[in-house]
Amino acid sequence: MRTVLLDDRGYVTLLKLYLARAGYTAGPLFRAGINGRGGPLSYDAAHHRRRNYCTAARVEIDIHQLRHAHATELINAGVSIEAVRRRLGHASTETTQLYALLDDKVADAEIRAARRRRDQTIH
Repeated sequence: MRTVLLDDRGYVTLLKLYLARAGYTAGPLFRAGINGRGGPLSYDAAHHRRRNYCTAARVEIDIHQLRHAHATELINAGVSIEAVRRRLGHASTETTQLYALLDDKVADAEIRAARRRRDQTIH
């Protein structure tokens, strides 16, 4: 089971509306409805839902690509590799680095900032 940080007020509002309409008071957020137990979605059920959503949206993306995109977005927003590692559940930052592609503009800005700090220390 994955835990996801949700701190965007707009998404939280939509989530609360979804929960109220669905009558959920506790338990997994995305539940299996077919089996009647209302337990957490299985891996296969999550993939099936994702496939249906992608078809409806006319996009081609798999869950692994979403993980890469999320890691890259976090890294490019300045989140530390260690925080991203923890978010993705990786054992090592080396694995996380394979996921995240640092944008050239972000890398350039980071290098410039390091040079400025160095120059300030020298003078």
